Amino acid sequence: MGSKKSAAKVRHLKPKKKCCRKDVRCLRCPVVVHRLNKLDLDSMNRKKLDKAIKKARVA
Repeated sequence: MGSKKSAAKVRHLKPKKKCCRKDVRCLRCPVVVHRLNKLDLDSMNRKKLDKAIKKARVA
């Protein structure tokens, strides 16, 4: 993935107030944080977490 944040910490980030609505959403976008909160990230391994983040960030 190449991001500076680990996949497990993305779930607990404080979302921004407004969505940027770009082609690939940022990690702090409220839409991405909401999509990741709906998933059970504790039971996923590293590879599945990376795929879940990529899927959540797709606009």
